[in-house]
Amino acid sequence: MVAPIRHAALNGGKRLRAFLAVQSASLYGVDSAMSLRTGAAIECMHAYSLVHDDLPCMDDDELRRGKPTVHIKWDDATAVLAGDALQTLAFEILADPKTSPQAEVRVALIGSLAKASGAEGMVLGQMLDIAAENITTPLKLDEIKHLQAKKTGALIQWSAQSGAMLAQDAGIELIEYSTAVGLAFQIQDDVLDVLGNSELAGKRLQKDADSRKATFVSLLGLEQAQKIATSLVGDACDALASFGPKADALRQVAHFVVNRQL
Repeated sequence: MVAPIRHAALNGGKRLRAFLAVQSASLYGVDSAMSLRTGAAIECMHAYSLVHDDLPCMDDDELRRGKPTVHIKWDDATAVLAGDALQTLAFEILADPKTSPQAEVRVALIGSLAKASGAEGMVLGQMLDIAAENITTPLKLDEIKHLQAKKTGALIQWSAQSGAMLAQDAGIELIEYSTAVGLAFQIQDDVLDVLGNSELAGKRLQKDADSRKATFVSLLGLEQAQKIATSLVGDACDALASFGPKADALRQVAHFVVNRQL
């Protein structure tokens, strides 16, 4: 199992969620040895979701980050098991006292990640996305926001909040920040699905248009979608005002989210 797991987890990528985990923890002076573990955990969870998302029964993708997807390089069964292993590894990392010496902190991290990734979070979003392919009336804007808040936003929000959880702080500012960043991220994904370069992205593009799926771009138009994404970046940066210059790296990543080309 080691080879397909490594292929899925270490095959490039932006590491956005891990970056958010580490940087959010730094705002509270949390030991980086602890936040690197929450970053590793969220990357394992994210990698699992991509392995399963690429399967023929879902998005049926042959490329991920410019390389063959796990089910193409091996087979469907191996991909399912590799994804399962990565999901459980995420919780194994969080359950280890090295992540936090305080049991209540580890329980909070595990419980919140289970909710963000499960039937109330990412999995629900994926199910709504699949269902949207088979409806005759395209989704409305609020429905797309709800779908993406679950499918993409839930793990991004957990990443940014994990630092506050390690510090046993409510992290209200980080909730506001990550909600805006998560939505901006998905809008930019929709923009890149139209304007992006498939070779640079390392995956097949224009899938939503081919399946006639409603997106932020299809409902709002390209220009308006980009304006909203830019406005969300402003909202995200404003949410961090109380942290001052300590949060500059998080502000920079908010701008990166809407300026990226992959």
